[in-house]
Amino acid sequence: DYELCEEWGHLYPVPREDLINLHREHLLHLLDMRDMEKALQLLQRIEDPGICLAISEQSLDQHPNLAASHFLADYLTAHFYANLTTARRNEIQALYTGSKVLLTLPELSRVNYIHLSSRPLLMLEQLLMNMKVDWVAVAVQTLHELIAGQEIGFTVEDIDNLLSKYAEKALNFPFALKEKRS
Repeated sequence: DYELCEEWGHLYPVPREDLINLHREHLLHLLDMRDMEKALQLLQRIEDPGICLAISEQSLDQHPNLAASHFLADYLTAHFYANLTTARRNEIQALYTGSKVLLTLPELSRVNYIHLSSRPLLMLEQLLMNMKVDWVAVAVQTLHELIAGQEIGFTVEDIDNLLSKYAEKALNFPFALKEKRS
């Protein structure tokens, strides 16, 4: 049905907003079906970059599933980086980074951290508090790879400071000395 509507759009004039809504719903449908290849083809077929940007941003704002959010954040960063405001750019970059970290976690555990997908440092802190040390190791490695050469709102030093803070807390053993009584 989406493809038929798209063909009609080529034959008859369709208002810009209706065209954006059609393509957004089609894109979200393809992403829900996990068909990233067709989603990319759809975005590439759209000739007007302004419409393509609007569709991508609106789709991302609909908070689709994790893989779809990652795909859209990556697409927006790759194709429309210069068209985004600094605040929006940082927001999308944080979502991309957070979704990348989430994808490194075991699939059944992702649901517990998905609400933190746009706040990767907070996600890392939550993993530390939940004592998921193995997951933290993979997350830190992923973050180090993503930070290299990119501006994502935090630095390697911020990650190191967070790790140091929790390492210090882990070594803090409050206890009271008791005398031995005979």
